[in-house]
Amino acid sequence: MATQRDNPYGGFNFLVDFATGDASTVRGGFQEVSGMNIEVTSADYRAGNSPVNHPIKVNGVYKVGDVTFKRGLIGALDLFQWVDAIRSGDQSALRTVHVSLQDEAHNGPVMTWTLLNARPLRYTAPSLNAKAGSEVAIEELVLSVEDMSVE
Repeated sequence: MATQRDNPYGGFNFLVDFATGDASTVRGGFQEVSGMNIEVTSADYRAGNSPVNHPIKVNGVYKVGDVTFKRGLIGALDLFQWVDAIRSGDQSALRTVHVSLQDEAHNGPVMTWTLLNARPLRYTAPSLNAKAGSEVAIEELVLSVEDMSVE
């Protein structure tokens, strides 16, 4: 699915699917998705009979970072309902989330990040300020992710 080309893709054409799989049920657009990363740890190791006097690096476990989604408040309660299911102890509320980067002509995904066993960690309601001018009310959802793949 990943499509290579000579010039880089813009990071502003993307779709987020919270495991519905149905593009006709779009409930809102996201302004920003951040924090998609994988970190591999390493450990120093030196065997007692090693002929060299320095340790070697050995790969350890890896972890996937928390992913933050920001969208303008549109009145849909779907994200908060997911948070409510998790905080109520619903173990089946884990989801597979897909973030798909589109090309400029929206000809389909050029790269997709799949976030496995995602669960909400934090929901932040928008800041409300009567003095503010034309700022958009932004709500934020932070997901804990067990694994991530890229296609």
